[in-house]
Amino acid sequence: MSTSAEVEALIRAYAPEVLALLMRNQGGFAACEDAVQEALLAAAVQWPEQGMPDNPKGWLTTVAYRRWTESWRNETARRRREETVAMLAPVDPEPVAVDDTLTLLLLCCHPSLTRVSQVALTLRAVGGLTTPEIARAFLVPESTVAQRISRAKHRIKTSGLEFRMPSPTELPGRVAAVMEVLYLIFNEGYTASSGSALNRVELTAEAIRLARQLHERLPEDGEVTGLLALMLLTDARRPARLDPDGMLVPLTEQDRRRWDAAAIREGIDLISRTLPHSRIGPYQVQAAIAAVHCEAARVEDTDWRQILGLYDVLTTIAPGPMVTLNRIVAVAMVHGPETGLAQLAVAEADPSLAGHHRTQAVRAHLLELAGDHQAARVAYELAAGRTLSIPEQRYLHSRAARLAEPAAHHGRRRSRTPG
Repeated sequence: MSTSAEVEALIRAYAPEVLALLMRNQGGFAACEDAVQEALLAAAVQWPEQGMPDNPKGWLTTVAYRRWTESWRNETARRRREETVAMLAPVDPEPVAVDDTLTLLLLCCHPSLTRVSQVALTLRAVGGLTTPEIARAFLVPESTVAQRISRAKHRIKTSGLEFRMPSPTELPGRVAAVMEVLYLIFNEGYTASSGSALNRVELTAEAIRLARQLHERLPEDGEVTGLLALMLLTDARRPARLDPDGMLVPLTEQDRRRWDAAAIREGIDLISRTLPHSRIGPYQVQAAIAAVHCEAARVEDTDWRQILGLYDVLTTIAPGPMVTLNRIVAVAMVHGPETGLAQLAVAEADPSLAGHHRTQAVRAHLLELAGDHQAARVAYELAAGRTLSIPEQRYLHSRAARLAEPAAHHGRRRSRTPG
């Protein structure tokens, strides 16, 4: 008997290949995707009970072709085409062209689709996740995900978008859209924007898996390499992000022995090999920052000057609110918390930062470093009130409560904080 985990892994691995094969032979994204989804659901039900077929991909391909044929019969003139349809025997699985998964990714992330539709379609068509799985991962109703996928498929059909590689002039922009979608999926999985869970491992794992596929097809693209390295180096810290009670542990207090050493080695190797030879881009710079953190065996060993320099580069090539906040933390670590607080006051002129919970969290952290515990406590509470993430709320409230303790007791507790 096959385990559910084995079945799930195979389904997700073969989903884009079977869909690409069906589209190459039959065309029409919507009908082909529906047929493949039915085949995947059939596999999810039958394989754990009846055992894995000798040729899983062939099984999925055959069932998908049958489902497509049944749908075609229902939508065409049965009497005239019955004989032709009956002759459409399922073909043996063909070797999928090296660019087929990439072509499928590019189609799912087409700029004519909204970002939420791109995410949903990518996770279902390329990632092999079911609609209920996507809904659970993003904490939205199943009907909402179904509507997004339906609208995306309708848009592809009415726009006449074809299953083909874009022209060389279009390709860089389209690949950039794919990377944005995968990065969004990863970030939502690594720090969920709402709900009771800090991590949604199914999303981070899927984002990394798809980033690997993208890297395999575009190994010379420095930004694709940088994205994969960034995901690996970030996800490597996940085992240490929660304590035994489920409380969020900040980077500076994490037990670095719990970090995933293999993922760190792979991520550092990827970014080290690509930086000297590729045109610099934001994913590479972010991966380099993550690598500096991961290379420090102790928090005291962190090269904050190098991190600040990398954030200066990132601010130049890809400025943004979160880049600004993270750079301010680096400034504080190099030049002192008072300097960081002064820069934070200026940065709050940006409306996207003025009411964000991370702005208050950074202020609280810097005030605590500066020794103004009363003001820090207030800022922690403000930050807790502005986030929808329950783990973040618990962490921020706990920091505020700790600062409310008598100074002497607080000093003893701080001295025991791990480095």
